[in-house]
Formats: sequence, C-alpha cells, structure tokens
Amino acid sequence: MGKKQQLPDADQLPEQKKKRRVGFPNTDAGVEPNDCIKIYLVSKKEEVGTSDGFCIDPVDLNSFFEEDEKIYGYQGLKITIWVSSISFRALADITFQGKSDGGKGITDLKSALEKIFGETLSDNKDDFLQTFSTENNFISSVVSHGEKLQTKASNGHITHFNGNSEAASSDLEVVRLKIDNLAAGHLYSRLVPLVLLLVDGSNPIDVTDPSWELYMLTQKKIDQPENTRHLLLGFAALYRFYHYPDGSRLRLSQILVLPPYQHKGFGSHLVEVLSNVAISENVYDLTVEEPQEYFQHVRTSFDIKRLLAFEPAHEAVKSAVSRLKQGKLSKKAHIPRFLPPPDVVDEVRKTLKINKKQFLQCWEILIYLGLDPIEKHTEDYVTIISKRVKADILGKDSEVAGKQVIEVQSVHDVETSFVMFRSQCGEVGCVQMDEDQTKTQEQQLQQLVDERIKEVKLIAEKVSQKHV
Repeated sequence: MGKKQQLPDADQLPEQKKKRRVGFPNTDAGVEPNDCIKIYLVSKKEEVGTSDGFCIDPVDLNSFFEEDEKIYGYQGLKITIWVSSISFRALADITFQGKSDGGKGITDLKSALEKIFGETLSDNKDDFLQTFSTENNFISSVVSHGEKLQTKASNGHITHFNGNSEAASSDLEVVRLKIDNLAAGHLYSRLVPLVLLLVDGSNPIDVTDPSWELYMLTQKKIDQPENTRHLLLGFAALYRFYHYPDGSRLRLSQILVLPPYQHKGFGSHLVEVLSNVAISENVYDLTVEEPQEYFQHVRTSFDIKRLLAFEPAHEAVKSAVSRLKQGKLSKKAHIPRFLPPPDVVDEVRKTLKINKKQFLQCWEILIYLGLDPIEKHTEDYVTIISKRVKADILGKDSEVAGKQVIEVQSVHDVETSFVMFRSQCGEVGCVQMDEDQTKTQEQQLQQLVDERIKEVKLIAEKVSQKHV
C-alpha cells in the first residue's frame, strides 16, 4: 500500500512559492437621491445658501437617476437646490468628501439634475442672486398678457365657498393664458421642474398645442407704493376638446398649489374658478385626468356643496333616502342600487358641468348626509355601497348565478391567470371557485368597501363643518 505524501506546511515553503491572497475592494453600494438631496423654495436672496426657505418634499427623486435609481462614486455627498419663487430659476450646491469609481462608475450629477431642472438650473450663484431684482416682475409681466377672469356665471350657479379661508382675500387673481402665447409657454417651461417633482406621474404638456390653457392663481404684493407685483400661488393646465356639433369640453390635466400655500384654501378657490369658467362658457362638462387622492377629496367636497344647493339633486336625494330608511336591505333577496334618475344626472351635467362619473361619487355621500341619524341606518348604507363595489368589480349582474371568475393554468403567469365568463347552464354549480379563492375575493371586496366608507365619512365631516 502506497504511503501518502505529506504536504509541507505553508510557512515552510520558500517565500517565492507562497500563494498571494487577492483582496477585492468593496463594491460601491451607491446612495439614494432622496437621502442626499434637499430642495428649498425661496422668495428672497437672503434665503439662498441657508435652510431658511420652504423645504419641499418631492414625489420621488430616485426615478430621475438611471443607474438603479442611485448615485454612485461619491462619499459624503450632499446636494442642496434653491428654487426661486420669483423667477423660478434654480441653483444647485454640490459638496462631497471624496469621489472614486467603486465599480459602478461615477454619476454625472450635472446631467442628472438638468433632466429635472433643464435650462432653469444656473451655474453661477451671483447670476442667480441677481434674478431676485432683475426678474422681480417676471410673473406680473406674464399675467399682463392674459385674461383676468370674472367670478360671475350667466346661469346664476356661481359659487362662493371660501369665505373663511385665506383664499377669500380680495387681492387674489386668476388669469387665463393661451399656451400658444409666447409668455405663457416661457413661464410654463420654468414651472416644469416643480410639476415633475410634486405631481406624481406627470409629464410636461405640449406648449405647441393651442388647445392648452393655463390658469394662474396669483396674489398682488405691494413692495413699494409705486410697485405692485404678482406672487404665483399655483396654476392649472386644462385642455379644450371639441364636442359635436359646436361645443367644447374641458379636461383638467395638471393642478398645483405651491407647497408654502397648500392647505389654505387656494386649491379649492382654483377649482371653484375653473368650475365657474365651465358654467359661464357653457361647455359640455369639466373632467379631470387621473385625479390624485387628495385633489379628488378637494374636488368632491366642493361639488357636494354645490349639489346640496341644487334643487333637482336635492329632491332626488330626498327620495332615495326615504326609500333607504324603510330599512333591512340586507335581509332582502334583491337590493336596489339607489342610483340617481337619468334626468337628474343629465341636469347636473348641463347646469353644474359635473360629469356622470363624478356625480355618482358625490351621490353616495349625499345619501350618507341625508341619513340623519346615520347610526340607525349604517347597516343598510354599507349594504348598498357593497353592492355597488361588487357590481363595479364583477359586473352589474354579479349576484346572478352563472357569472364566474376562475383561475386557469398558464405557462405565462400563474399568479394572474384567470377567465371571466357566463356559463350557459346558468347554475351556480357549473363552475365553482376554490374555497380559499372565494375567501380571498371576499376579503379584497370588503377592503374596497371599508376604504370607500372611510372616504365618505371624511368628506361628509368636512362638508358638515362648513355648514355649521
């Protein structure tokens, strides 16, 4: 039997035969832009270089950086950006302790910031500071090219609901600008960075399309007895569509109240003016493109107050509430949907310019407000909301036997593969969902109902407080 050869100890090998250990540098983990970038909205040059301005909270800075939505190659990186609320130009200050390629390259910070701020980003601090004086009247010069809107509608359904808010101030103006106006396009190009940063999922509008209109909400400020300038509080961008045969429709695409002026009634004031424009010009209706949750809350609260004062809607709600108060809907085999009459839906659109989809959202809240005391009718109210949610998700005939949603095997995506169909035999037993699937579906539907009930209560409480 052969004898094993014993290997010499590594320490006994000649120096030149020792294997050298190779060390790998730590890979650069990068830093998230949200963690190293601060943005301030400033109204005077003394706030530049400090944290005295209004710190804004962007939707998501990470999405503007391509490489894994991170910044690479910097140690101790801090980026501070000041945006002037006078000229809407920007200045960036970039500091870091060190810079090196840690395996992911070095992010071109200037190029990345220019994707957000474009030509508004200044390279020179002194030049930026000078704009607080040289462009002090920038907003005033732009709005001078526009049409100052009158808060009066020809059909008498004008609204004035901001009496207790800062938006009731007499020094407010809303000016309409056609986007093909050179001054309007110039101003909007400077507002684009704030739109990208503060409006989730937004894209700049096409300033070459004459169908776009800007509505600028401004406040007059007197710097000196001989000098009155306009301070921009917010704006809205609307698109005017043709409506056969000789009318138009308005769609609200973007609306933004600048962060320092939010939660003070200015957004509601702007919505009120836009609604009055739709009424005065007798457009077919006013719609909103993918409204965000908070704006939808403001919009619905405003529309509820208008509908409470609109007699046809008021009478229709009274009738629905009277039927609902008969009670015990959950015990009935067939539950009515408590929809508004079609003629009322049409009258609301014609008079108040509230489209059907928005009116139906308001309708459920109007019924809730009519059920006084609500505690006696909560069960029945939740029942009709549940029925509506189920109908929206599964179809109007979801309670009728035969319409089924089942999972099917798929080589593409097992998680999301399903088929919805109506069985020919019309019997419940034709296709049966797994017990766990049924339970999951019921839980998801109940979650939607709970969220809707919560939303209804919040808006009802807000509207009721305004009428105390």
